[in-house]
Amino acid sequence: MVKVVKDITNYCKESYDELVHKTTWPTLKELTNSAVMVLTASVIIAIAIFIIDWLFEHFMNMVYSLFN
Repeated sequence: MVKVVKDITNYCKESYDELVHKTTWPTLKELTNSAVMVLTASVIIAIAIFIIDWLFEHFMNMVYSLFN
């Protein structure tokens, strides 16, 4: 039981040390640029899916009207 507690404590200390001393965090400018790129890509993909869905809907309406 004591070994388990020591292992958990050691793990927490190593995790903290890595997050504080070894991890490089992005600057606010880098973070903002990344967020803008993700937002832009998401909007472009959403528009592309909307157009494909709209085209498929009209194509299927043409196909159904041929068989009615």
